[in-house]
Parts: sequence; C-alpha cells; structure tokens
Amino acid sequence: MSARTDRLVYAAALVLGVLPLWVSSHLPMVDLPQHLHLISVLHRLDDPTTLYPQLFAARHELTPYLGYYYAVSALNWLLPLDLANRLFLSAYVVGLPLSLAFLLRGLGRPTWPSLLSLPLAYGDSFGWGFINYLAALPLALLCCGLFLRALADTGRRRAWAIGLAACLVSVLLFHVQAFAFLGLALPWLLLTTPVPEDAGAKGLKSRLQPRLPALLGVVPGVALFLSWVVLRLGQPAEVETGAPWKAWGPMLSSQNLSWKSFAQNRTELIEVLANLLRDGSDRWPVYAVGAVAACALVLGLVRAADTADSGGLVARLRLPGLVVLALGFFFLLPFDIRGYIYYLNTRYAQLAAVLAVASVPVTLPSLRRPLLWASAGCALLLALVLGRGFRAFSREASEWDALIEATAQKPRVMGLIFASGSRVVRHPVFLHGASELARARGGSTNFSFALTPHSPLRYRGTPPPTFASEWRPHDFDYATQGPAYDHFLVRGVHPSRVFGARLQQELAVAAQSGESWLVRRR
Repeated sequence: MSARTDRLVYAAALVLGVLPLWVSSHLPMVDLPQHLHLISVLHRLDDPTTLYPQLFAARHELTPYLGYYYAVSALNWLLPLDLANRLFLSAYVVGLPLSLAFLLRGLGRPTWPSLLSLPLAYGDSFGWGFINYLAALPLALLCCGLFLRALADTGRRRAWAIGLAACLVSVLLFHVQAFAFLGLALPWLLLTTPVPEDAGAKGLKSRLQPRLPALLGVVPGVALFLSWVVLRLGQPAEVETGAPWKAWGPMLSSQNLSWKSFAQNRTELIEVLANLLRDGSDRWPVYAVGAVAACALVLGLVRAADTADSGGLVARLRLPGLVVLALGFFFLLPFDIRGYIYYLNTRYAQLAAVLAVASVPVTLPSLRRPLLWASAGCALLLALVLGRGFRAFSREASEWDALIEATAQKPRVMGLIFASGSRVVRHPVFLHGASELARARGGSTNFSFALTPHSPLRYRGTPPPTFASEWRPHDFDYATQGPAYDHFLVRGVHPSRVFGARLQQELAVAAQSGESWLVRRR
C-alpha cells in the first residue's frame, strides 16, 4: 500500500469522527441552547422583529469567550445558525487530531497516534457544552507545534513566530484555561528543545539569539492576557456566601475554593473521558483507543525505532512532560473558583489523555500502517456508537420542536425545568430548553449567559426577575417573578402543581410534548 492510501485512511477516519455531529437534529450538550441563543442575539442585535434590541447590548470589552461567539456569528452570515455551529464543532473535532499530528511532526515523531484522539474529542466537556474550552484545545496543541518550529527551523523562524503570535492570541480569545496550560507547556518546550546553533554556541547570548523569535512570538498573547487580568481583577467581586455564580469570599481564599479529593479525581480521570450515554456504550471507542495505545507501547518497547525523537534523552521527554503538566493541572487545581471559574480541574483530564495516547513509543516503520488502520477502526466504532446515541437523544429532544410551534413571537420565557435529565444521555441536557424556544421566536429567558462577565452581551437595564439559580425551579415565586413572563416552559412536573388555581384563571397549557408543557397567558 502507498502513502496515498494511508492519507485516504486518515481522511476517512476524520470523516467518521465528525459523523455523529451530522446524524441528528439536536446535539446532547447542556449549555448549547444558551450559546446558540447568545449568538442569535449577537447576530440580530438590531432586529426589531425580536426582543433583542430592547433587552441586550454588546459588551465592548475583552473576554476570553469572544472567539467562539464571533466565529459562529460570522459563519451565520453565510449559513443558518445551527449549520454554522455544527461546522464549527466539526472543525474542532477534526482540528484535534490534525493539530496533534502537527505537534508530533514537530517532535520528529510519526503522526498516526493523532487519530487516537478522535474518541477523546467527545466526553464530559462535550456533554456539558464547554465549546469555548474545547475549541481552544486544538489551538493550544497548534501553539506547541509552532513554538517548536520557531525554535528549530532555522530557515523559517520568523514565519513560525508570527503564526505562533496569532495562534496564542486566539487561544486566549477562546478560553483562558487552555492559555494557562501553555503558560507552563511553552517554557517546558523552551528548556527541553535543542536548536541547531547550540553545537557551536558560547555564552548565554549566543544561545538566546536563535530562541528570540519564539520568545517574541508569545509576547502579544501574554500582553493581552495581562490586560485581561488587570481588567477582570479590577472589577469588584459580588461576594455572597452560598449563592450560585457569586464569589463566597476573596478570589483565592479557602471559602471561595472548592476542591475534590485526590481519590475522587483519580476515579474520575478515566470516567470523564466517555460519560455521555447512559448505556455506557460510548466507552467502547475509548477502550479501543486504550488497546491500540497499549499495543503500540509493547511494540515500541520490544521493537523500537532507532530514530525516535532525536535530540537526546531530554528531548525525548518533551511529550511525556506535557502529559505530566496536564495531569498536574487535573490533580492540583481546585474544582471551582466561585464567581470566577467553574469546573476547573476536571477539564484537563481530556487534554492529559490526548497527550498521553500521542506519547506511545515510536515503533518500527513497518508497524505503523497496521497501527494507523487500527486507529481508524476506533473512529469507525466511535461513529457507530455515538451516531446511534445522538439519534436516540434527538428523538427525545424533538419535544422542543412541537413546543416551538406553539410559541408566539418575541416571547419572554420562564424555564421551570424540574426534570433536566435525559433517558439517553447522562448530562442534564434539558436544563436550558427555554433558550431553544426563545431563540426560535426572537425572545428572552429568565436565565441567560448574558449575566456572566465573559459573555459578549449584557442586559441594557435590570435583568429580568428569576429565582436564585436555574438549578432550583422549586424556588419559583409566581407573585414576584411570574408577571414579567408570558410563556412558561415546565418540564417534569404538571403545570397545575406549579401554578395551582392561576392556571385556570390567568394561564393555559398551549402545548404538551414529551415531559414538557408550554404554558401561556390567556
């Protein structure tokens, strides 16, 4: 077989990797309805046929979430919003192995292990809908590859450094957690990567000069990060002990940090890599990845190639060192910094796993083709398993479609999601269902990500009244919160139990679908 055949196998695996995103009308991601509603508002901020102009305004300040929202909003000029978003998610899934392959080639290693990252593109962060963080991961790996080339490629250092500068800024504009990882990863690569001039270098200056382009390439991103930190930390924190989404004390104080135990983190390290489907079938592609990686480990130890990761022992430790850094972030960071960053340490499990499977020993060239095909087989298993699961969820989530038909234009929707869970997926994917109705009809919801400081939007005036947290629908009080809304999405509890006699006097059930009811004012 030829190298062309190998490239075709690789390309086919990439197609299989994104296939689950295109076989269903609804994707099982908790925060996705909120994200799409914000993008719709951003894109139609001056549209008088919606509530957007009177409720929302652009937030003209630097936030690390700008990348995703503005990228999909730009695509929305060419494509419908849902299609634009799927295209963006496809670019993330494909970008993960491609950027990893770029990094592996920069390390002088074969690129076939990059395909093993495809099943790892889905998992806990995907289920929660942390799209900004997910999109930053391929960019972070790309930064590492660009940094290596800016160090070692003597003929094109300046070009690689310019690419590094643009890529590092992009990482920050998508998610600060990936940028934080690079804050240690790039210094590690700097210390462990030899440059051709080292052989004849004498003194610190002669060693520093060839590394200068790479160092200058990180300056724009670091400067932008420091600007954001000054702006973010300069804002007064709303301290309210016990309140959701508020700080419980000074930023790094013991009362404001929430930790998981080492034992819990150790247990979750593997679990969060594939925890989407209730039947556990999405674990099989990850198990397959583990089996292929284990085979490569044994083959690499028994029949290793002589040309592995040239540059000596220290250079060979570059990729394992990145794995250790990611694991350090996972085990040593808190779970929450209340009021600032949530679900902090757990997200790094995915990055650690991606780097770990890429760190398998370099085998003999004759063994790489079978390993490539085996990796493509993992992608095929992923497409079959997740495709089936996503289609099953989409049938369940079709209740939104029926309720949208009964929703009036420019609605103000109160989401009372007493049952946020799904029969198909593990994550509470119905939590933000009210945003689906509001987006379809140009309306608003009682809870919106526009309330968060990293949103590209803000409320023009006082946010609409609501209960303390979207997780606590039992705290709903019709007397103080209900009059501001003309639509109520109730899931998991019959509306008569929520509204009592008011349902007969002021409200009426407009539609019922699945476990959800749409209640409107008479």
